[in-house]
Amino acid sequence: MLLMVVQALIRHAFYGFDFVAIKKTMGPFFRNHVNYSAMLVCLLPIGLLIHQFTHPLRTKKLIEIGLGIAFIGLFFAYSRGAWLALIIGMMAYWFIKKNILGKTILIGMITIFIAFVALINNNRFMRLAPEHDQTIFHENFSEHLNATIGLKDISNAERIHRWVAGVRMVAEKPWTGFGANSFYNNYQPYTAAPFKTWVSNNPENSTVHNYFLLIAIEQGIPALLLFTGFFIYLLLLSQQLYHQFQNNYYRAISLGLGIMLLMIASLNFTSDLIETDKIGGLFWLAAGILISLKHHQQIEKEALAG
Repeated sequence: MLLMVVQALIRHAFYGFDFVAIKKTMGPFFRNHVNYSAMLVCLLPIGLLIHQFTHPLRTKKLIEIGLGIAFIGLFFAYSRGAWLALIIGMMAYWFIKKNILGKTILIGMITIFIAFVALINNNRFMRLAPEHDQTIFHENFSEHLNATIGLKDISNAERIHRWVAGVRMVAEKPWTGFGANSFYNNYQPYTAAPFKTWVSNNPENSTVHNYFLLIAIEQGIPALLLFTGFFIYLLLLSQQLYHQFQNNYYRAISLGLGIMLLMIASLNFTSDLIETDKIGGLFWLAAGILISLKHHQQIEKEALAG
């Protein structure tokens, strides 16, 4: 990944680290800067673990340089979702350390439910409809951030456009969904005209930009509950293993995987990344390693008891 970051930074430098030019530095390794920055931010906990368990001072210094380059690459990726995931990851470190991750997840889910009910009650969500002619792509990143705060940037406005359609699709077929890979071919009749943007013709054939909602659309609410339950189980398992292991190596791995998984959850609220070869691979590897760690924890527990 460090090689990918170095080549992206070198190519981006020729464009003066311009916001728009970041798209030209990803190929052929990544489809866009979202996938690139998501992969980069999710690997940072692994880099920090490598640094923690590397003892030769010279090698440790080299890893520190690599981590520094990674953070520079993350900054110049200009991805708000990845920056938010980094903040979520730092919060996850504290949640797991304090053993309050379960309470935090519960509060988060209740908050999302209340917000959802409030928005659909009396069609309050219609207030989020953007001004079509003011919702444009900003080539200046500071203007892009200001538009994000004011809900006037085109990417988030288009997300809301598709989320409205997605929720309506789930209401239409809540138990079975529309089938795999069905969003693009079915969502247009469910959209709301006030939310349309300049890119609502969807030339990329992309999906709803929320993996949890996508599961409900394609496979129904039961599938959403199964996947969400599995995701929460992995998060709580990482916290449990961190606090139960006596072995510091396994404790650190459990903590790092919990941080990575919460980052992945954050990214998938605004993207569809579990089924990609990048973040999807990390998610299932993390799941497998956590299950393996649970086996190691049982062995350690029996050894201590004996």
